[in-house]
Amino acid sequence: QVQLVESGGSLVQPGGSLRLSCAASGVIFSITSMAWYRQVPGKQRELVAASGGGMRTYADSVKGRFTISRDNAKNTVYLQMNSLEPEDTALYYCKSETHNSWGQGTQVTVSS
Repeated sequence: QVQLVESGGSLVQPGGSLRLSCAASGVIFSITSMAWYRQVPGKQRELVAASGGGMRTYADSVKGRFTISRDNAKNTVYLQMNSLEPEDTALYYCKSETHNSWGQGTQVTVSS
């Protein structure tokens, strides 16, 4: 059974940084494609960043500010978020693309 547990969401001021973590279990993590999505009320969930097959992809809105990385020894994927903007406020979800499984989400709020 795939389980994904996110952490690291918080309230942060504009221009600040946060690092989200997603710990996975029930998967062979090294060969699992992982991604971060986000959603705000009333809008569709959108892809933020993905990692798999040696490749990383990013939404245009976060390129140059966010970095996805993974530690296969810890079965964990990270999302380093820098230069945060109020528009980045959302519920952030971790997803195993390989298994089509979601975490429960962690709230990021960017506000002064």
